[in-house]
Amino acid sequence: MLLVDVSASGEFGTNRQLKKDLIAEISAVLSFSAIENNDKIGVILFSDRIEKFIPPQKGRQHILRIIRELLEFRPVSRGTDISESLRFLTNAIKKRCTAFLISDFRDRGYARSLQVANNKHDVVALHVYDRREESLPDVGLVRVMDAETGRERWIDTSSNRVRENYAMKWESHVEMMREIFSRAGVDSVGLRTGEDYVRPLMALFKKR
Repeated sequence: MLLVDVSASGEFGTNRQLKKDLIAEISAVLSFSAIENNDKIGVILFSDRIEKFIPPQKGRQHILRIIRELLEFRPVSRGTDISESLRFLTNAIKKRCTAFLISDFRDRGYARSLQVANNKHDVVALHVYDRREESLPDVGLVRVMDAETGRERWIDTSSNRVRENYAMKWESHVEMMREIFSRAGVDSVGLRTGEDYVRPLMALFKKR
């Protein structure tokens, strides 16, 4: 199963591709890997609601349908609720499966749902992010907008304190994720836009 985050925060990217494009590409690669392995594959597209559910099937036509949906799908909602996707997985898929949760994890409060889902299934977390979420360049005053809420604000990127606080918030976000994944017993890997994702994915699979 692929649990694919289609929330508005995926519409961000500063290094050749948007996060949502990388998510779609990784999902397509995993879909083709499943068909090569003669596995069934299904998809849950989620924002802060379940946007679409494609039940698991085999076959090339099924894979092509999934890829078409990944490329063309337009979500109704812009927010993120990872817990909702995990609850849906737990209720909808009765047999134990491998579930790839592909998201930028810009959400909170999903630790318990992740633990429950991983007790029933084998959940793997693929964290997609952009380099500008890690650090800000010094480019003066910049107006930024939260894609999910629409809130706007000005940031003075020439301030060392602002850039340091920004980097510290990123570190805190990553540390929180690692703690949640570790407690739930979930394998994870970080994948950055515009960079090779094959090598880190292969390393993850070898470790597993």
